[in-house]
Amino acid sequence: MLPRPELLRGSRQPQLLEPLIASAETVLRTWQPQWTPFLGGALREEAEACLGQLSELTLHSDGGYPGAERRRLLLQRRESSQEPSQLAGELAGEFAGEPAGKLAGELTGLEISGNFLFDPAEGDDLRQALWAAGAAAGDLGDVWRLGDRGGQAIVTSDLAQRLHGCQTNVRSVEVRLEARPLADLQLPAVRNPKRLNTVEASLRLDAVASAGFGLSRARMAELIRQGEVRINWRSVSSPSKELAVGDRVQLAGRGELELEQMALTKRDRWRLTLLRR
Repeated sequence: MLPRPELLRGSRQPQLLEPLIASAETVLRTWQPQWTPFLGGALREEAEACLGQLSELTLHSDGGYPGAERRRLLLQRRESSQEPSQLAGELAGEFAGEPAGKLAGELTGLEISGNFLFDPAEGDDLRQALWAAGAAAGDLGDVWRLGDRGGQAIVTSDLAQRLHGCQTNVRSVEVRLEARPLADLQLPAVRNPKRLNTVEASLRLDAVASAGFGLSRARMAELIRQGEVRINWRSVSSPSKELAVGDRVQLAGRGELELEQMALTKRDRWRLTLLRR
């Protein structure tokens, strides 16, 4: 048995982390690899830090594309660890008759098609519609919009099969759901890390984030109030929230911004170094 109290010490989400520790125990006992459900960024980072302490275990994360925020972890015994692609083939052959996607951790795409010209949708609107259609959080990866045509998502193959051809509503817009290969998706752009220097009058979230993400301050304040922005993975709704060194700002569909350094100028303004990923 793993030392759960020690592994859970300091966790912000112990009730969500504990089932992942239980999965690791099963993998170590049975020597059978397992995929976790999709994990949000905060929980995934906690799980990687927690389970990464176990010398007998290896971790591999996969969200369907390199820049994915929501990802699943493949847990394997170190002595038997394999590349996920090789493991997928072996699992599919060994467990003939079982749902291959579930066993192999296969991911696929989901098209969410509708006319959003007069009722624009955000990523959270699309996600909530998929939940209403029967998607479980653990089967649903990143979701992003495609202008006024709808959006796309990364999902498990099992979920894609269940939702393929279904119709549902995103607020007032009727949408159709269709499974798509990952290669056919218009994936969000993968950004290379970029360090930025800026001088701002304050450390307010809307001011710093607008400079880092290249959006107007008014637009950034609007996104914050809509719940599209998080600080250290925690939702925030106040544009006036002040940042500190080490804070990481996540903006849905646009990546992450970290405040690395700050110094007060002679004119009482803030000289900031930001890292955008």
